[in-house]
Amino acid sequence: MSENVKTTLRYYGISPWEIEVLYGFLNSHFTIIQEEIEADDENFVSSLDIDIPLQFNAEFFQWFDFKRWEKIKAVFKEMKRRRGNGNALKIIINFSGKPKIIFVIDIEDRQWFDNALEKIDGVLELLPYHLDPKKTPSEISEITYKFDSESFRWRLDTALSENKKYRFKEDSWNEIS
Repeated sequence: MSENVKTTLRYYGISPWEIEVLYGFLNSHFTIIQEEIEADDENFVSSLDIDIPLQFNAEFFQWFDFKRWEKIKAVFKEMKRRRGNGNALKIIINFSGKPKIIFVIDIEDRQWFDNALEKIDGVLELLPYHLDPKKTPSEISEITYKFDSESFRWRLDTALSENKKYRFKEDSWNEIS
């Protein structure tokens, strides 16, 4: 199946060793396209943007193997440990689907960074509530989550539809463009 499922790793400031380790964990399930890019965020020394061409759901974790997912999270934690605290590392994980689910991990403190990684899986339980058509803007194509280190949980951040962008604030979606 790996021949049919392609994932892309776009990165800067990531060592060849780190990319090789990630490649090893992903290669058994995906055809990998690597793209080293120019730094596009002056606030971060390193950035990794991963496209996972599958929906964020329980079936993904069963197919990919939860133990393999745990190993990938361990690599991300090690990447942060090697860079220390501060805005040294940003990781963006994009899951395809309707809507596309994006996790942005850009936390300065290493302990909160690690905690955010551990809690990504917990968002699965919240998805039916978060994606309830009665509560979300119509025809959204993408939802972004950011980790809130004050409440210790992943929070809805933004949503995109074809022509509009929304921000989630105070328990409701507000159009921002």
